[in-house]
Amino acid sequence: MPTSAAGTRQRVAVIMNPTKKTDVDIRALVGRICRDQDWEEPLWLETTKEDPGRGMAREAIGAGVDLVIAAGGDGTVRCVAAELAGTDTPLGLLPLGTGNLLARNLDIAVDDPEAAVTAALTGADRRIDVVHVTLDRALEGDVFLVMAGLGYDAALMGDTNDTLKDRVGWLAYVDAGIRNLPGKPVKSTIRLDGGKEISGHPRSVMGGNCGKIMGGLEIFPGARIDDGLLDIMTMAPRGRFGWLGVVAGLLRRGKGSTSVDYFQCKEAEIFTEVPQEFEVDGDHLGKASHVAFRVDPSALRVRMPHGKKDPAILTDPRV
Repeated sequence: MPTSAAGTRQRVAVIMNPTKKTDVDIRALVGRICRDQDWEEPLWLETTKEDPGRGMAREAIGAGVDLVIAAGGDGTVRCVAAELAGTDTPLGLLPLGTGNLLARNLDIAVDDPEAAVTAALTGADRRIDVVHVTLDRALEGDVFLVMAGLGYDAALMGDTNDTLKDRVGWLAYVDAGIRNLPGKPVKSTIRLDGGKEISGHPRSVMGGNCGKIMGGLEIFPGARIDDGLLDIMTMAPRGRFGWLGVVAGLLRRGKGSTSVDYFQCKEAEIFTEVPQEFEVDGDHLGKASHVAFRVDPSALRVRMPHGKKDPAILTDPRV
């Protein structure tokens, strides 16, 4: 019988984004699996427009639950993870969004809620890195688990039509991506670990904690989520067919490309001559001309399914 350290039955808190519509009764499903696994009835907490998950995560921690499941998209996961980072309370994932990028990278079922919940209750814990982000030297920052970007990719996220996304899923990002292809590069400087500086005129500068996006494309080759390192990628299309060069550079993982470059570090700062759009894990946060990244190694416990994992994502593929 699953028990907590105190010898009592375990309890999970489910932090759910109520705007995510599903064909499954999530409350009934989670309740049934909890009973099947001899867990207590779950604590249910719903996010709001004003609070997308942080306050609910603090409430769950205060209630002393053994596990917190983030039921929503990448934004819900990110907000819950921001509060769980640095604690011993593990995070489980019930993917209900469009991208579900963290779940995809960790081999958590994105189209099978029952499998995802079962994995959260019975799986193995692994510690992963969290990346802290500060915009324009603000006193308070944010975090991301998958990737963040300044420039083109953020403009794409900010311009994605929510109605279209609900109707056609990730194809809505393709629509926004095409509409935002025109644009001018901006003079930028990237400072790595407080020393080396790279200057140029990219359309986008991205930081990656893990590598895969939709369709299994590995946009950050070798970006392991538990290696204590941040991967930086720049995209700088040149000439009339510049974006074709970017695509080729991505497919070749930057090798022999003048349009795509990769760097690794523990901390990074990005300075731009003109404020640029910025996003974290798909959430558009506005504009900034200075972004600071800092890796917090092994800060978050994540519950994932048993079994061998992709060595391109985890330094130790065994679970």
